[in-house]
Amino acid sequence: MRFMLIRTLIFALTLIPTVLMAQGRRIDTTMKVGKAGFRINCYNKSSEKNPITIYPVGFESEARDFSFELKGVLIGAEVDDLNKDGFPELLLYVASFDSLNKSSVIAISSQENKSVAPIVFPDILDDPRLRDGYKGSDKYMLLEGVLMRTYPLYEKDANGVQQPTGKMRRLMYRVAPGEQGTLKFIVSRFYDFQKK
Repeated sequence: MRFMLIRTLIFALTLIPTVLMAQGRRIDTTMKVGKAGFRINCYNKSSEKNPITIYPVGFESEARDFSFELKGVLIGAEVDDLNKDGFPELLLYVASFDSLNKSSVIAISSQENKSVAPIVFPDILDDPRLRDGYKGSDKYMLLEGVLMRTYPLYEKDANGVQQPTGKMRRLMYRVAPGEQGTLKFIVSRFYDFQKK
């Protein structure tokens, strides 16, 4: 009886952190490039509806904080001057816990530290060159103004079941002018490599 109680207690203690991690941890941080940047506040309580508030820091007085709901969990954020105009851009990495285990980017650009505007991030499933072999598990990283996205590649076996190939794909995104003065991410290069 005592052994069963100890085993149940150990199981419960290992399960609780897993459940909490599935919801994510609260993120409340400030990131800047020079004197300007953003404060991000997100509780990560739900993967379905997740409120987030962004506070511009070091902006002119007309720039106000704003809130919206994420469909997913905020797993990270970075700030950099991606379009080389001397003002910061904010990248929010958002993971969905659906069957595809897909994550995405929400990007916000400073408009001369007076206001903010979204940067369009393309859906990987819209590009036939990139969606082949895609099954989520994305990792993101900024490197010298270039957004790197890496994910494992899969292929269907004889039974039609997706199996890992042992290869990874890396995409390199740059910010470019879009329509009507907007900004957008474009894939400037991608390549496959063997997973180590």
